[in-house]
Amino acid sequence: MKIAKGIETIELVMNMMGQQSVIHPTLIWDDNEVILVDTGIPGQLGEIREAIEKAGVSFNKLTKVILTHQDIDHIGSLPEILKAADHKIEVLAHEEDKPYIEGEKPSIKMNPERVAKMLESLPEEQRQKIKTLFGTPLTAKVDKTISDGEVLPFCGGITVIFTPGHTPGHISLYHHQSKTLITGDALVAANGILMGPNPHATPDMETALQSIKKFTNYDIKTVICYHGGVIKENANQQLLVLANS
Repeated sequence: MKIAKGIETIELVMNMMGQQSVIHPTLIWDDNEVILVDTGIPGQLGEIREAIEKAGVSFNKLTKVILTHQDIDHIGSLPEILKAADHKIEVLAHEEDKPYIEGEKPSIKMNPERVAKMLESLPEEQRQKIKTLFGTPLTAKVDKTISDGEVLPFCGGITVIFTPGHTPGHISLYHHQSKTLITGDALVAANGILMGPNPHATPDMETALQSIKKFTNYDIKTVICYHGGVIKENANQQLLVLANS
């Protein structure tokens, strides 16, 4: 979905644990940079490439990938993207999640014990799909770590907002030019309504709720939730209510 000039969401269908949903990576670009925020689950390179081209941008002009955090539905297709590119793509993430993305530490939520427990309740066919999905550990080098309040001088300016809780190194992004907040999983949305992070997937809910308060420091026209999509109606007011609840 087009948000404004030089910023669009990519809609990818995700099938995990027998459930189908839509996830929303974000593409930001200008004449000098093409940036992808988050990369879907493993195996979605083709869909991502097609969506980038459909936005009128060449996949071969992709210069950077910014990861909001370590979860597999956000970093899943990163190794494929880096391998498919005919040039160097710089990967940016927060220092706290870097060792998980690079494979130095096992994923907080998708460690072997947790995956095994989830498999117990699934039919055999779905078990095999999950085993395939998580069978090979994902690793990709983070070229640059980014920190709270840092303004990335790309595409009219992008401010990094450190929003831990969902993971230790979770970040959100504020795109100045379009007044767009990219929340990663710091928020979710349904039917145009913003909500706090999914408690079942957020190990430190107390910290995650505190992180939401940071959003009220920005003038926000549009919110992009990875799970829930684009929210434009009363964005600032909705964020203020969440921050004070």
